[in-house]
Amino acid sequence: MATTNERRVAERRGRRSESLAAFALACKFYRVVGRRVRTPAGEIDLVAIAPRGPVCFIEVKARGGERDAAEAVTFRQRSRIERAAELYLRANPGLRHKAVRFDIMLIVPRQWPRHIRDAWRPGF
Repeated sequence: MATTNERRVAERRGRRSESLAAFALACKFYRVVGRRVRTPAGEIDLVAIAPRGPVCFIEVKARGGERDAAEAVTFRQRSRIERAAELYLRANPGLRHKAVRFDIMLIVPRQWPRHIRDAWRPGF
């Protein structure tokens, strides 16, 4: 079990990673409309509107290597994010008419964040 200090360190690392991911998206003309969005189904790291219009629900993963980061998004986590996205869209009717996409941002030390667009297809 993680100690309080380990959790604090992990929390800070997560916030820094999400900030870096949001900056990288802004550099590509995405409009970040939500950070750490909480729903009854769980949290969505970033919600952004892509330059061509789809609403992107983005999971940010920071690990020591790119492969470890990519593999950290499990089926269970994807399902939770999909449920949270559905609740988010219900609460924001102005976005319901837009296409939806699920992306992953991989954060690896000393590298620019890697953006995996359309990382998986939703089940709803």
